[in-house]
Amino acid sequence: MASKKFEPTNPAVKWVEDRLPIMNLVYGTLGAGYDAPRNLNYWWNFGSLAGFMLVVQILTGVILAMHYTPHVDMAFNSVEHIMRDVNYGHILRYVHANGASMFFVIVYIHILRGFYFGSYKSPREILWFLGIIIFLIMMATGFMGYVLPWGQMSFWGAKVITNLFSVFDDLLGTDGAIVRLLWGGFAVDNPTLNRFYSLHFLLPFVLAGVVILHIWALHIPGSTNPLGIDAKGPQDKLPFHPYYSAKDLFGLGVFIMIFGAFVFYVPNILGHPDNYIMANPMSTPAHIVPEWYYLPFYAILRSVESKLFGVLAMFGSILILFALPWLDVSKVRSLRFRPLSRFFFWIFVVNGIFLGWLGQASLEMEVFMGLTVFDFGQISTAYYFAYFLVILPWVSRKETPLPLPTSIAQHILDKNAPKEEV
Repeated sequence: MASKKFEPTNPAVKWVEDRLPIMNLVYGTLGAGYDAPRNLNYWWNFGSLAGFMLVVQILTGVILAMHYTPHVDMAFNSVEHIMRDVNYGHILRYVHANGASMFFVIVYIHILRGFYFGSYKSPREILWFLGIIIFLIMMATGFMGYVLPWGQMSFWGAKVITNLFSVFDDLLGTDGAIVRLLWGGFAVDNPTLNRFYSLHFLLPFVLAGVVILHIWALHIPGSTNPLGIDAKGPQDKLPFHPYYSAKDLFGLGVFIMIFGAFVFYVPNILGHPDNYIMANPMSTPAHIVPEWYYLPFYAILRSVESKLFGVLAMFGSILILFALPWLDVSKVRSLRFRPLSRFFFWIFVVNGIFLGWLGQASLEMEVFMGLTVFDFGQISTAYYFAYFLVILPWVSRKETPLPLPTSIAQHILDKNAPKEEV
């Protein structure tokens, strides 16, 4: 689905465009220059919302960086300085902190929408791969940002997560070189904070570059749609602007109200109270947990007794997403027409939420009928990997899908046709 070309009418703009077609790039990238399937619903709003949140995070992050001091003796107090002394500093910090959570909420929904409607299937594999790379960069950026306030959870979270890389030192026989490279020394200290600060500032701009590639890859085959069938002609398409740009603006307005409710009324609800205590290497918190958006993967890590296999399982739970286009061999994209696949998909979603709860609970806590958090973590982790490696390949081969509509336009006409009275 090729984008339409931007044709400037102003002579000065045309002169620039002939020599540097930047407006044509922006015109196509923002979606104004191409036609989209006419049946897109509000689940497709989350792509533009993710782009909005990336811009918010970069802008607030740049301003916060002007007042932050990346030194272990001053980092915590510099954050307090931002909160108390900088004009609107508390708003900027709460927007940035809660913005990270909102960004992950949007991206998780965006990924699950891709799961449900088969957005990873041919010819959109590269689009899917770029999306997973974006997710990985987000996770790295978010983790490094969590370290910067230099509170108790920041320090001990950095210590726990960086120590996980010691398994690769053991495998490669590098005698701790990988961990020392992350730390910048022999412990989590000032060089570690400086490295994380530098990378946390840099990675969002790398992320923006990959997002541009992601949008470019989207515009080659065009958007998928809830039916999972290809648009067959002009009757199946609508211009992105004004139809979907107006829809995106409405969704953005609703999202800003929800986002504003968190920022202005419950700004600390998603944070951990221990991170408002200055980092103390001599005092270990009773229960070390990462930010909520890492909890499902943290639960997978904790559910494996071997440190090596736990780390491999944690990283594998994300990297396995790259194999999804080949694990699902069904010719039908949308789960609307695959009832058995849809059933197992919703179990997968519930299981992911349950893993998130398990990630913040004490391993020894009894949950049900004598089974502990650790026991349920093993069960949920087993289902997580079984879904990709066993259930999805088997069901996609054996399931008989429901009949597909002949076209998008015909489906809409049939859906809106008056029903005959009996």
